[in-house]
Amino acid sequence: MPVIKYPRLRDPLFYEWDRKAQKCGLRHTIYAVNGDQYTGEWLDNLRHGKGTQIWKSTGEIYSGDWKFGKRDGYGAYSILDPETKDYKRVYTGWWENDRRCGRGTFFYPNGELYEGEWSNGVRSGWGKMHYKDGSTYEGQWLMDQPNGPGLLQLPNGNRYDGGWKDGKKHGPGKFFYPDKGQLLEGIWVADIPKCGVLVEFGREEAPAPPELPLPEIKLQDPAGVLAEAQAMFDDSHN
Repeated sequence: MPVIKYPRLRDPLFYEWDRKAQKCGLRHTIYAVNGDQYTGEWLDNLRHGKGTQIWKSTGEIYSGDWKFGKRDGYGAYSILDPETKDYKRVYTGWWENDRRCGRGTFFYPNGELYEGEWSNGVRSGWGKMHYKDGSTYEGQWLMDQPNGPGLLQLPNGNRYDGGWKDGKKHGPGKFFYPDKGQLLEGIWVADIPKCGVLVEFGREEAPAPPELPLPEIKLQDPAGVLAEAQAMFDDSHN
């Protein structure tokens, strides 16, 4: 005998309850089962728009833009100091797909600071790093390491301006020693100068020049020597 199904006069109550539970638009604070809380805008039951999320287990807080449940846009991320119970800013800047991406400023626990570009959560692009010893690096980054042209300035005034690779001096560059009144121009490989020309540079104004001046070495063509070394360097890396 065939079974005949008649249309329902109304849907069960849980359908109505489910529709009402779908968060959309601006809401007051919503608490998760684990104690996390979010205050802000929603779309299709996902955090979307402006909002603030607080993670109960870690005390972390993010306030800014959201897109389909992930941090996306401009926002600030902070952590709770267990001793002072105050929030300490960790990162302020742009996000994409829940990762740091675009321009932003990162505050490290040891007092160091990075201002610049990010990609997929790591330093990548142009940026400036302030180290705790007082030195700074400004230049290109790739995969969280100095990579490409960049300028390193040391606390004593000495500075290196040249190429970098995987966080080390690599390629043609100039190392200025204002404290000694000297300049080294040459080729570096993995932080080691392989060849170059050392010349006097402002020796009269240098605070601690060497006791004896550099011996005079007559070269037919100093620029040609460096050009030849550059060509050898390029050939070895092609």
